[in-house]
Amino acid sequence: MKKTLFAAGMMALMGTTAMAQDIGVSMALFDDNFLTVLRNGLDAKGTELGVGLQIEDAQNDVAKQLDQINNFIASGVSAIIVNPVDTSATQAMSDAAAAAGVPLVYVNRQPINVDTLPDNQAFVASNEVDSGTLETIALCDNWAAEGKTEVNVYVMQGELSNQAAVQRTQDIYDVIEAGKCKVTINVIDQQTANWSRDQAQSLMTNWLSSGAAFDGVIANNDEMAIGAIQAMKAAGIDMATVQVGGIDATQDALAAMQAGDLDVTVFQDAAGQGAGALDAAIKLAAGEAVEQKVYIPFQLVTPANVADYLAKN
Repeated sequence: MKKTLFAAGMMALMGTTAMAQDIGVSMALFDDNFLTVLRNGLDAKGTELGVGLQIEDAQNDVAKQLDQINNFIASGVSAIIVNPVDTSATQAMSDAAAAAGVPLVYVNRQPINVDTLPDNQAFVASNEVDSGTLETIALCDNWAAEGKTEVNVYVMQGELSNQAAVQRTQDIYDVIEAGKCKVTINVIDQQTANWSRDQAQSLMTNWLSSGAAFDGVIANNDEMAIGAIQAMKAAGIDMATVQVGGIDATQDALAAMQAGDLDVTVFQDAAGQGAGALDAAIKLAAGEAVEQKVYIPFQLVTPANVADYLAKN
């Protein structure tokens, strides 16, 4: 019988021993706009269900995050939710939780061991194969609508240790190689700005100093897209002459789109991922089986439908 995360009877869990103990949550970084929305979604769902959450900031430190998981286990939490700092370092986290018999749910960032998770572990996120694909095709359509047949672009990558950054970048090349783009894309350069607005602004400033002609920026997330926009505007570039894309549809990104600066983003339901991860953790703690991979769909956001997303994050 197919397992499901969102089965009826959630409220019946309220009186079980699974609810008597807190659920430990280790977030990769508090100081991140998207992850803040995800964390708030977790917190709101916990409040709604009366579940105590111990939410910790790993501060982008793998060792600190593993220590947090071990501390959660030692304190007797009923389950653990992890937003990994480094998705290539998740095997040790899974092993620690499995050895202690504590259910573990990864959220948002795909663990390297996603295909070999124990029965009491799961992964809740959105499918990154869709994110960069939606972004790139939409930008291609925009360039084609401008009458262009060939464009030069810069690619901004997230943290290279992060599966989402790797996949979102690969999506760009998959779109090109599959012939899904209506124009020819030439990537002038691609570098990481580590998901950071400030680092992206510095990177874009360096690129602009080369004087190379370009038609747009494809960024792995909105924060980097906004940083690139800030650098371009500081350099006096008319944003109507370039296309800029990001991913996440954060409130700042939607504001940039309304201002005419950002052309494409992709809505990733951060709050929905947080709530879904908590649902999974509660069910696993109660001994129920859940799907080990749960994907919450990405949605393309453009100036034509941006108003529909203003209240979602």
